[in-house]
Amino acid sequence: MRIIVAPDKFKGSLSAPEVCQYLEIGLKTVLADVTVERIPVADGGEGTLDAAVGSGFTRRTVTVSGPTGEPLAADFAVRGQEAVIEMALASGLAVLPQDQLEPLRSSSRGTGELILAALDAGATAITLGVGGSACTDGGAGLISALGVRLLDCDGRRLADGGGFLERLWDMDFSSLDPRVAKTKFVLASDVDNPLLGPEGAAAVFGPQKGASSSDIDLLEKGLERLYRGVSNHLGTDGVTHMEAPGSGAAGGVGYAALTVLGAERRPGIDVILDFTALPQRLDGADLVITGEGSLDAQSLGGKAPMGVALSAAAANVPIIAVCGRTTLTLSQLVGAGFHSVYALTEIEPDVSVCMAEAGRLLIEVGSRIGTEFAALAQSVEPTHA
Repeated sequence: MRIIVAPDKFKGSLSAPEVCQYLEIGLKTVLADVTVERIPVADGGEGTLDAAVGSGFTRRTVTVSGPTGEPLAADFAVRGQEAVIEMALASGLAVLPQDQLEPLRSSSRGTGELILAALDAGATAITLGVGGSACTDGGAGLISALGVRLLDCDGRRLADGGGFLERLWDMDFSSLDPRVAKTKFVLASDVDNPLLGPEGAAAVFGPQKGASSSDIDLLEKGLERLYRGVSNHLGTDGVTHMEAPGSGAAGGVGYAALTVLGAERRPGIDVILDFTALPQRLDGADLVITGEGSLDAQSLGGKAPMGVALSAAAANVPIIAVCGRTTLTLSQLVGAGFHSVYALTEIEPDVSVCMAEAGRLLIEVGSRIGTEFAALAQSVEPTHA
């Protein structure tokens, strides 16, 4: 018997590799002859690097500039000439010093330094997973790390951070690392927001990063200055990409990626499925187990579990979902293709306990799945176990 375990993280509780580990322990308590393949997945944001490492990439650590300039050890991953970068590890909310939000000072420079490290490692194809960013700088820090000079009206370099972009007067692309033009970049993002306006990076995501209403106005003005500067150098592409879906991702890093890096934007789960080769690895499997912390309406909009479910359906392999909790109805679960769903809250109703003791509860769930696998595999409709 061969079971593929391909979950996303349980946010705030366990990483995707840890979810795999505990489910495998539970499965093997009742299925002595089972072969379990762990394939952690993600939707292009946090957890992307874990998914890459679980798929054969090698983790490397370098020191970069943290969101507010402090030295920070951050990882990226390489496999041959491919590299995967998770923005949150260098420029994310989770790596802010003392968890202190800095909406005006936070920068994407560290992510640009990870790109430099990947180029130094020989990468010619780089996947940039964005999500969980601390900055709203339009990718100004990122492109600065790659050699672009952002200057004020006196010809001095701008300080890092979206709050300083309103002083942007000119941009010098002459020192942009020439390897950028020879590298294929993929922006892994499900965010559809444009760079500017009421649905843009500052207005929508600024409050999550601690921005007040006056901060948002300042950040918006800075992003507009950056857009005009890039457009002056790149022509109509800069204008087109400002309005492009995804240009507002990660505080506008999407815009820098689409324009300066020439990145192709793809749904995060599609990128993950490609480098994990999950669709191909489903051949001959008896069961797939996927999941995430909260299985809800957002999950149905293209999150990692749905990508796994679609691949399982195409391979005609039954699929079970495991989650911390679910708010989906039975008909929604049927429509999503799940044969059954196990929520930790059905074992332990206290959500705080579920989060603190998710490992123990996942072992129990794995044991239950192993015990009931034969019946579940033949089930027509999903049931809450």
